[in-house]
Amino acid sequence: MMWRASGFRAWLLQRVSAVYMAVYILLFMLHLAFDAPDSYQEWRAWMMLPFIAVASFVFFAMLLTHAWIGLRDVIIDYVHPVGIRFVLLALVAGGLLMLGVWVLRILLMGVS
Repeated sequence: MMWRASGFRAWLLQRVSAVYMAVYILLFMLHLAFDAPDSYQEWRAWMMLPFIAVASFVFFAMLLTHAWIGLRDVIIDYVHPVGIRFVLLALVAGGLLMLGVWVLRILLMGVS
């Protein structure tokens, strides 16, 4: 079995991203339950801590990767005309890329 043709990398990345997102959400919810920020300024200060900012960036990178793999596999499995498949994959990739840029902008510059 060839490494590239097996789909093992996509499968593994899907599982790793799901585990990371689950752990991040659990820790995020625990933080909100036990030490919730009282104001926007406290919330922003907490989100700008280097560890939290990096963990949040990785979370969104994993989320977009997870979405790409899932949507790509569904499109490849169920859309048979090659031209339509290419257009759909390009639209999904473009949309996810725009979401990634938006998240990066928010994490780096904040929302005014």
